[in-house]
Amino acid sequence: MNTAQRIAEIRRRLESALEPESLMIEDQGHLHVGHEGARDGRGHFRVMIVADAFDGMSMVARHRAIYAALGELMDSDIHALAIEAVASSEL
Repeated sequence: MNTAQRIAEIRRRLESALEPESLMIEDQGHLHVGHEGARDGRGHFRVMIVADAFDGMSMVARHRAIYAALGELMDSDIHALAIEAVASSEL
């Protein structure tokens, strides 16, 4: 899967599971060229997501919900994921 396909799949899964009000996915692979984790071909991404689904959740629970939505992509296609997860009510 190339980077554009990975981003599309990340978006699809997060939108399906969390119905975000706002979602931004950034490829940060260029920041990790030569990094050990970049050698296996998996990507480095940053996600900024705002969703009602996060209301009442701790930050750890929000991250777990994102990891659950992404499923096996965390093992097969994503090496590193920076997350900013905000509940809609916090804006």
